Amino acid sequence: MFFDPRAAKLLKPGELLLVAGCPGLRLEAADTRRTWTYRYRDAAGLLKQLGIGHWPAMSAQAAMTAWQDLRDRRDAGVDIKAARKAAARPDVPYSVHDLVHAYINGYLIDARSGDSAKAARRQLERLLEDEPVFASQAAASVTRGIAFQILEDRKATPTATAKLRSLLGGAWDYALDADRLDGAVPNWWRQLLKGRLKSKGKRMGGVHVGRQRRVLQPDEVATLLAWLPNMHELGRDTTVMYLWTCARGVEILAMRPEHITQESDGWWWTVPKAQTKNADVEFAVDLRVPLIGRALAVVQRRLKTVGTSGWLFEDVRKEQYTQHDFSTYIYNLQPYAPKVKNRQSTGGLVLPVTNWTPHNLRRTGRTMLSSLGCLNEIGEAILGHLPSEIEATYNSHTYDKERRVWLGKLAKHLEKLTH
Repeated sequence: MFFDPRAAKLLKPGELLLVAGCPGLRLEAADTRRTWTYRYRDAAGLLKQLGIGHWPAMSAQAAMTAWQDLRDRRDAGVDIKAARKAAARPDVPYSVHDLVHAYINGYLIDARSGDSAKAARRQLERLLEDEPVFASQAAASVTRGIAFQILEDRKATPTATAKLRSLLGGAWDYALDADRLDGAVPNWWRQLLKGRLKSKGKRMGGVHVGRQRRVLQPDEVATLLAWLPNMHELGRDTTVMYLWTCARGVEILAMRPEHITQESDGWWWTVPKAQTKNADVEFAVDLRVPLIGRALAVVQRRLKTVGTSGWLFEDVRKEQYTQHDFSTYIYNLQPYAPKVKNRQSTGGLVLPVTNWTPHNLRRTGRTMLSSLGCLNEIGEAILGHLPSEIEATYNSHTYDKERRVWLGKLAKHLEKLTH
């Protein structure tokens, strides 16, 4: 069998890829996914087709194994399509609850990574808990009106609702591909409220404040750095790593000992490509981050106390401290957080620099680099942003030396703010 992953990636919706040496095995492209299918003729000579799984969650080797099993059963006289329907559709109707959990366990966990998979799973399971009647009804009986009402009831949070609609659309697609639903059942989630679920911007203290590109001013950064001792250690160290490296929170908090090296020009943290935002970009590479100043001190200290989880940033549960954990921690330190009244009444501390999120620290660091004279292409390389594809084709410079120079200047600038 020969399979070309590059050709698979380049498939456009409606196109397919035949697998040499495996008659009937093909990879078909739709708008959002690529599906392994087996096309064959049954005992009556009628052309039929079965979905096998989704690529790349199902590898080519696994698809070939499944194809061989189906082919052998067909050759033995088994009606493989009818057999699958009988197994997938017992006397108990296939409920929304069954459909959603089949999607979570059969696709979502493998297709998404880390926090993204957890957040998507949490959103779907919360829907099932909040809507028990909807969860228990037969998935095939969900009408356009029912789907509309599920979304309409949540339109006050348009961004979250748009994500939920996308997840439910994927769940119904998965059920249709797996032949758990009759092909005539419509996927209403792909059709409803298109373009009408738009974010009103961030909410702070219960008030929409619109879209903001918040950058902390130098005096605010100085105040925040002076206030760091009031944070718990994980929060303090994560804040430092954001400012001193300009990295993404999900990259910082996925740091492991094997990512850290001491080289001839100093200490480096290498973020594997798979853990970056560019994991699916063909010409992307690992992200190299020089460790300087307080960032190096944080990493060296944490290397000495790595726990059983293997993460440098491990919480009290002996699990990875996540970006969601840190964002929640920072939010709950803000004066507009619901929990703040309880803290104030007991003499608890509240952040003196307000209305910011962890990602604003990354934006602040990048802005400071520009103010220090850092060239745009170097600043973008430090952030891990990719150049245009045509530029990347002809410019393979890694900017390692420049990263160290400019993050060194940023570290000195941040230290000056503390004096």
